[in-house]
Amino acid sequence: MRLATYNVEWMNSLFDDDGALLNDDNWSSRQDVTRAAQIEALRVVFRAMDADAIMVIEAPDNSRSRDTIRALETFARFADLRARQAIIGFSNDTQQEIALLFDPDVLTVTHAPQSHPEAPGFDGSFRIDLDIDATEDAVVFSKPPLELLVETAGGTLLRMIGAHLKSKAPHGARDRDEVMRISIANRRKQLAQAIWLRTRIDAVLAEATPLVLLGDLNDGPGLDEYEHLFGRSSVEIIMGAGETALFDPHARQALQRRLGATPTTARFWIGPEQRFLQALLDYIMISPDLAARSPTWRIWHPLDDPQCWSDPALRDALVTASDHFPVSLDIVL
Repeated sequence: MRLATYNVEWMNSLFDDDGALLNDDNWSSRQDVTRAAQIEALRVVFRAMDADAIMVIEAPDNSRSRDTIRALETFARFADLRARQAIIGFSNDTQQEIALLFDPDVLTVTHAPQSHPEAPGFDGSFRIDLDIDATEDAVVFSKPPLELLVETAGGTLLRMIGAHLKSKAPHGARDRDEVMRISIANRRKQLAQAIWLRTRIDAVLAEATPLVLLGDLNDGPGLDEYEHLFGRSSVEIIMGAGETALFDPHARQALQRRLGATPTTARFWIGPEQRFLQALLDYIMISPDLAARSPTWRIWHPLDDPQCWSDPALRDALVTASDHFPVSLDIVL
């Protein structure tokens, strides 16, 4: 079985309010890419992955006037995908939802959020002292993680969590000191969200339920200039340690080689510096019982993966479709 995660940059801009594809030559929300070009590139990428389930990060908006499921299932029909059914959980106000596209012939999927006193539901609030002032702060998710109960056609049960953590930019800052203050406060909030997520992971593992966490954690070793103030990245918190540690080989490699070359899953243009920045942001982390099944991971990076590089159509599509590249996991379930 193949599971994947894919952050599709501003996928919402490719659909009208009825969920129909805007397959035309007007500009998409990607720099210098038309909507038709991005849609075609996404078709090529999703078809090449041929995954049983894809956690779509930055999926189309779900609101009073728009429907994430309708839009994704429209795209699945257009691209002729096996993964043709969509599901979401708690919608948000960012126009960037977290949703799963899956093959209903292979998987039965239910939105199954859990809530415990130490780990409330992801649509609620998590109380933690963020700034060591002996007063608890209420933390909320701007993009609540998507928690799913999944059953394979063979009867295997597992939980799947889709996540998109993000530390907001210091909007409204008027000087360098204020930039630093806001940035540190935002990073504290992101780390609190990571603690909340890890607390929920611990509850799942305590039930001896296999777990797959997929998504864009927007964090990693060495990525943030304020990381040294906190000791650990969100990735390290979510992975955990010891017998209950989640496993992702790319995260493990990055953590062990802070000064060496590491895998990357995203590529951003830095205008002032006139260059691209590459970063490891997208992960598929699995519980120890699943890690024992000899799974294989793949980053669909057009420049680093030999199979992607040797297929010009796929290589170009990966660059055109998004500023992130998919990550897939092949595993026997």
